[in-house]
Amino acid sequence: MTARYVIALDQGTTSSRAVLVDARGRAVGAVQNPFPQIYPQPGWVEHSPTYLLSSQLGALTELVVSHGLAPADIAGIGIANQRETCVVWNRETARPVSNAIVWQCRRTAPLIEQLAADPQTVRAIAERTGLVPDAYFSASKIKWILDNVPGAREDAQAGKLVFGTVDTWLIWQLTSGKVHATDPTNASRTMLYNIHEMRWDPWLFDLFDIPLSMAPEVRPSAGGFGLTSHPGVVEGVPILGVAGDQQAALFGQRCFEPGQAKNTYGTGCFLLMHTGGKACRSSHGLLSTLAASAPGAAGPEYALEGSVFTAGALVQWLRDELGLVATAAETEELAESVPDTGGVYVVPAFTGLGAPHWDAEARGAIYGLTRGTSRAQVVRAALEALAYQVHDLAVAMEADAGVPLRELKVDGGASANGFLMQFQSDILRTPLVRPQNTEATALGAAYLAGLAGGFWKDTAQLLDLGGDATRFEPRMDGACRARLLDGWARAVGRTMEKGRSRAVGRVGGRGSKEGLS
Repeated sequence: MTARYVIALDQGTTSSRAVLVDARGRAVGAVQNPFPQIYPQPGWVEHSPTYLLSSQLGALTELVVSHGLAPADIAGIGIANQRETCVVWNRETARPVSNAIVWQCRRTAPLIEQLAADPQTVRAIAERTGLVPDAYFSASKIKWILDNVPGAREDAQAGKLVFGTVDTWLIWQLTSGKVHATDPTNASRTMLYNIHEMRWDPWLFDLFDIPLSMAPEVRPSAGGFGLTSHPGVVEGVPILGVAGDQQAALFGQRCFEPGQAKNTYGTGCFLLMHTGGKACRSSHGLLSTLAASAPGAAGPEYALEGSVFTAGALVQWLRDELGLVATAAETEELAESVPDTGGVYVVPAFTGLGAPHWDAEARGAIYGLTRGTSRAQVVRAALEALAYQVHDLAVAMEADAGVPLRELKVDGGASANGFLMQFQSDILRTPLVRPQNTEATALGAAYLAGLAGGFWKDTAQLLDLGGDATRFEPRMDGACRARLLDGWARAVGRTMEKGRSRAVGRVGGRGSKEGLS
């Protein structure tokens, strides 16, 4: 094999990246292009499919040109993408019928509330998909487009329209319309896919009044998705790996065995635990989802997932809207400049609360402000809020999985913040492991493509890759931890529209001797 690299396309919520990965699993080159966020109304979030595409193709082209790469140098391309965000386009013209509706968008919350009013429907959706009905997922977004874009439903019924998550949109464009496909991890986030039968579910398509003819083919995460042929982009390179960004990060952190877990600090915050060949049904507000599998897997593999809607976006808010910091990196120094928050708690429910609360109507709040509250204390409270939210997920995950979280692998932009990582370890009372290369999402996409193309032999070889890791050990006094968690639970309970937080009453869990009642 003459190929020297695998390329990962990491298409995120605020930017598109292309990352060059060598045979030792090192990210040796990267290009990143931001694109605009569109907020037509409060609670609505959109992306232009054209900007998504141009930002991603531009990053890929710049990476290839800047490193002087020929197609023979590239073993394959892997794609990791923001999940749930959906695009509907005309299969003949390849033109989108509207902007993409982003995973954060809450416009379809009233429709979901109608569905959730019927316990049998809620139960049926959970049994088929592993999900709880929420506007977060793709199904209601696709239905909204068909119901609200003039002519869209008629064209869909006539077989003229197709839908896809962002990976599908990129694959279609990269292959010049030859391939309309996705992988199981992305399909499992649409609320239209049966994760046990591994197929699109006709009952769910009927429930949301979406023609089944619009759906992409579902192919293995490590497998063939066609050859690049888009004009102006490197041609003839196989697309060999696809996974939703969080499952890609789980794979990139090399969590291949049941009980292994990772947390990604991105625009949102996502805690995933591998549960093996069994889908673990959650009774604590978490989701059962499909994990990405290596070639030759005996069957589908699953994960438990908890999602925080606002994580890195909270730091962006501090910077861009409040002007409290000039850069995200500044938050660490500011947080460490004060001994505590002075009783301030930030609950960043900008677009509702995700797991384990699932309150779409909750909105953000800052509690405990006094005349003496400083800028540094508010910034510290915002960082602590990220850790508290992950704690709530961990409590629920341990209860569902029946096993303790002995170690947590971390990645994503905010994992570089030393204050946050130490506070996270303290609040969890669990060691954190931050790899030398925190490009877990891109690495996961690269690993899947590389395994499918023979660039790496098997997952055992992947375990040998990677350099030194930084380890954070818990060191906070137990009484202090209990007091902080109690304050957080009370703040969340006040924020929620539908009553007290489910976290209240068990925030001192996780084997804690000082557990609260």
